[in-house]
Amino acid sequence: MSHIKLNDLLGFTEEEMNHVKIKFNQSNGFVDPMEVFKQNPEEVNTQWLFWRNKSRYFNVGQTAICLLKLSYDTWLLTTIKKVTKELGVLEGINYEGIELPQYEQYYGRVIIKFKKSFMAQGRFYKDLHQELVVQQILPTIYDGDDFPGYDKVKLSYQQLATIIHRGKRDWIAALENQKAVYLITDKSNGRLYVGSATSMSKMLLTRWSNYVANGHGGNKELVALVEEKGFDYVKENFQYTILENYNGKVDDKLVLQRESYWKEVLQSRQFGYNSN
Repeated sequence: MSHIKLNDLLGFTEEEMNHVKIKFNQSNGFVDPMEVFKQNPEEVNTQWLFWRNKSRYFNVGQTAICLLKLSYDTWLLTTIKKVTKELGVLEGINYEGIELPQYEQYYGRVIIKFKKSFMAQGRFYKDLHQELVVQQILPTIYDGDDFPGYDKVKLSYQQLATIIHRGKRDWIAALENQKAVYLITDKSNGRLYVGSATSMSKMLLTRWSNYVANGHGGNKELVALVEEKGFDYVKENFQYTILENYNGKVDDKLVLQRESYWKEVLQSRQFGYNSN
């Protein structure tokens, strides 16, 4: 079976390809643009696409394709814009552009398979178009990984916030009626917090939504941490996982007993953020 290539969808002629460039966006070591995209696609499609440092990626009149890295060799097409103006900015947004509406149906939905073997972020489309293979066209705009199962949940603050704010349906369904013992890890220092979600706290979705809202969920030691270091500290360093999960019919007392057990095992009272 022959592959479907990106240009089978876009239909650029050989002459048009001379004026098309691709910007390959991936983590800069501090921020993952995919997490930004899931919260605010326009920030990626403007700031990440049109940011200039030393390299001058585009010229006025060129067409700019924005790809975001999903995995080792897969990329998400997020927008295609015609560059209309250069602003003369270094270390900032250096271009303005108009999104091309004829390709709108593909934005955030087309996943491309391409093995990037070069360091540069910007490349001419004509040099690569034969290697850009369509792996999948999603039924809706990409909004993050599907729920992987309770034993595989490992979320950064930003990932959890995206799930809550965008109401990602499979995650919401998995968390909203679930009791659990969960673990919060401060990745900057290894300190742990063990918590529980019961009917009293309105299940795991509500409990974790409280952390998204204020960073501490009302927990004494976490309140003190946020007051000392600020909410951004939580956003940058906290990770959320599930130690044990239970359906809504399980007695709250059992969940609380298991919470106490994990506090002892992980010594989160002595060395972590648990105060009781």
